[in-house]
Amino acid sequence: MQNLGQHTNMKACLAGANWNNSSIAGVFTLNLNNARSNSNNNVGARDCFSKPETAMADTGRRGMCYPAKSEINKDGGFLSSKVENQTLSKRIGYLFELTFTKENLYEAFLIARKGKRKKRATLNFEKHLGSEIDALYDELHNGTYKPKPYKQFVVHEPKKRIINAPAFRDLVVQHAIYKTIYPIFDATFIDTSYGCRKGGGTHKASEYTQKEMKKYSGELYYAKLDIRKFFYSIDRDILRKLFEKKIKDKKFVDLMCEFAKMDSERGVPIGNLLSQIYALIYLNPLDHFIKRELKVKSYVRYVDDFVLIGLTIDEAKRYKELCEEFVQRELALELSHYQIQKIKKGINFVGYRTWKSVKFVRKHSMYKFKKSAKKSKIESVVSLVGHAKNTATLPYYKRLLIEFQIFNLLPKRSQACLNM
Repeated sequence: MQNLGQHTNMKACLAGANWNNSSIAGVFTLNLNNARSNSNNNVGARDCFSKPETAMADTGRRGMCYPAKSEINKDGGFLSSKVENQTLSKRIGYLFELTFTKENLYEAFLIARKGKRKKRATLNFEKHLGSEIDALYDELHNGTYKPKPYKQFVVHEPKKRIINAPAFRDLVVQHAIYKTIYPIFDATFIDTSYGCRKGGGTHKASEYTQKEMKKYSGELYYAKLDIRKFFYSIDRDILRKLFEKKIKDKKFVDLMCEFAKMDSERGVPIGNLLSQIYALIYLNPLDHFIKRELKVKSYVRYVDDFVLIGLTIDEAKRYKELCEEFVQRELALELSHYQIQKIKKGINFVGYRTWKSVKFVRKHSMYKFKKSAKKSKIESVVSLVGHAKNTATLPYYKRLLIEFQIFNLLPKRSQACLNM
């Protein structure tokens, strides 16, 4: 700046504004309100996430936007809590570059190998870990990455399903995506959606259901509904639009959609890690419709099964019709079986037959338990005991285990559960 002589009251024009100056921060901003004696460092930049008003825009007045290292939350995801707090109303960008660093791919590998360390695919990947991570990184960033074909197999419990198992390297990429998108979308989910969520599960869904049943007269009604062939019926175009409501990074959304592809016209692969959160995202509009539009106070959902509790008979019938219309119109889905009954009749939901004061596991689970106990299949028995925790079925299980003389073969924690 030239010497301003005696004009001591004149303000100096400084290029740049420090990051505390809200929307006028950045190296391309002129700060016109500082005295020439100002010694502050006014040249700075701010990452695009830490303040909502500094998101990149073509105004010519904003600062440079780039994700800061401090925005990476390694415990809960690749996004910081500052990003998570904005996900209810903001679309998030720059996710591809933020997610697919070599460091994050390595972290995703550590998560993907849990419980799979003895499998050949995991061992082969880990044997050449450095080159495998480098190859994934290069393919992702040069646009040549494509998931490998799935390995398919069939399971029959509780009913026949075709499972699509991804290659281990693709599972690593899925874990990287999952860790990034989970906090973004989880912030939009209602509290009583319990499927495939941290802190969720069938036990939590069942506990909430019984707690809500106790609030109402047994003469009131519930409506239990589910979606016909849910995973096979998901419209992938609608799913993409739901992704884009929260994410404005096209490259990242394109990759998310790669893991939704199937040979069929509709549906997402059962067996993919990401299919779990895709299912939550897809039915999230239904949850908000029931809570905000229908204003149902007691509502719980576990994946594609959902229950509305504490209704009159007329409300139960009307809400069933409105839910059916909504899923057809907005999500291109159909309702399958439904049940409208008085609360005193009990609710068969998430593997439990539940009344206000007592709860049992389903008869099919009891049959499986007896069969496993008779053949001394300890792992299966332990799993079924865990499922029956806090139910009135446990005394029956204990009698069977004593009868087949395998009670003492169980781990101490299972014995303690049976003795409660």
